[in-house]
Amino acid sequence: MRIIRNLAVTLAVNRNNSQRNHHKIIMSRQLHANRTVGVDKNVWVEFTQLAADYKAVNLGQGFPDFSPPQFIQDAFCAALNGGPSMHQYTRAFGHPRLVKSLARFFSRTVGHEIDPLDDILVTVGAYQALFCAFQALIDDGDEVIIIEPFFDCYQPMALMAGGNAVYVPLRPKKGSAVLSSGDWVLSAEELTSKITPRTKAIVINTPNNPLGKVYQLEELQMIADLCVKHDLLCFSDEVYEWLTYDGAKHVKIASLPGMWERTVTIGSAGKTFSATGWKVGWAISSGNIIKHLKVVHQNSVYHCATAAQEAVACGFETEFELFGTPESYFHQLPAMLHHKRQKLASCLQSVGLQPIMPEGGYFMITDISSVKCDLNDESTKYESYDFRFVKWLTKEKGLATIPVSAFFSPEHSKEFDKYIRFCFVKENATLDAAENILKKWNQRE
Repeated sequence: MRIIRNLAVTLAVNRNNSQRNHHKIIMSRQLHANRTVGVDKNVWVEFTQLAADYKAVNLGQGFPDFSPPQFIQDAFCAALNGGPSMHQYTRAFGHPRLVKSLARFFSRTVGHEIDPLDDILVTVGAYQALFCAFQALIDDGDEVIIIEPFFDCYQPMALMAGGNAVYVPLRPKKGSAVLSSGDWVLSAEELTSKITPRTKAIVINTPNNPLGKVYQLEELQMIADLCVKHDLLCFSDEVYEWLTYDGAKHVKIASLPGMWERTVTIGSAGKTFSATGWKVGWAISSGNIIKHLKVVHQNSVYHCATAAQEAVACGFETEFELFGTPESYFHQLPAMLHHKRQKLASCLQSVGLQPIMPEGGYFMITDISSVKCDLNDESTKYESYDFRFVKWLTKEKGLATIPVSAFFSPEHSKEFDKYIRFCFVKENATLDAAENILKKWNQRE
């Protein structure tokens, strides 16, 4: 019996040693997938935390600090009280009522009859719609032309799909004062020169974040002509489509000849109805394209919140009837933001800064090259000027903004690291608090 017990102990010890060695072997392997290398940093994670740590007045993050319109809040409450079905799964690719309302609404703006079941995918915010587009349509070695400045997720999404990002910046017009986002232009020659046999798609954002540029019809037609000529896709991020000012008109590139079949249009209920926390977005395109996005969606999040989709559907049904009238929220919101935009611009000008007036969107950038401040923080000395400035402004003055070079590629960021971005979709009290900070700082200089 002693021999048997000793043998059992020996076997147990050997088994434990074997398991420990096995775990060591596993832990010695690379844990992360290579697709995550180089895309780990995120400007929103870093600067949102910084603003919170220093309890700064936040004109950095692009979200309203006011409530959505009452009718959309009421629709959400009604959905929550709408019975058991509102608390359970709905159709994976989009709540039936929502895709029908989106199809009816956008068919008239695109000029093409949209099939609600085939041509629309509802996603967890516009962010996931973009992710589905990149994952479904970009393959290893494909080149993706990204127009700069760009929302910062385009670059990592292209890289994680195995694609190669190629950049073409909007540039300020030469030889004239740059006072408006419309003064930043896209060179047709430079864009054309970047197209190769490996090019798969062009990514645009109109109205643009952070610049506020609203692409004119002639610019969109130039891009469309290149897409048709070279058989390219177009990812068009249009989340700020209702927010245009001073007579600027948003045009959907999918509405241009030959573009419906090759454009993925990205939209956002959060930006449309000032309810960013609802995280309801969508991708609209030809069913031949959307079917591939559906594959990514069904194998990742699979499903979006039912009640939020029901509420957004009610919102679009209301707007369909009010569209083009003063009662429409799509009319009221830009009218309200026009005044907030003017308020922020006047504030910046009063302290000697020259803002670039945006034609659309939530944001305003300004040149800080003339600002004198002490940026001797050793922890930031290797960062770009605008990153250092924004950190200093947040820590020392209690005002949070965003560095504009974060919206450019490494090869072009140095050209644009003297700009910072302000968000004006805020309560007047928030804008007043920011103005007080800037004026106190200016008086001490």
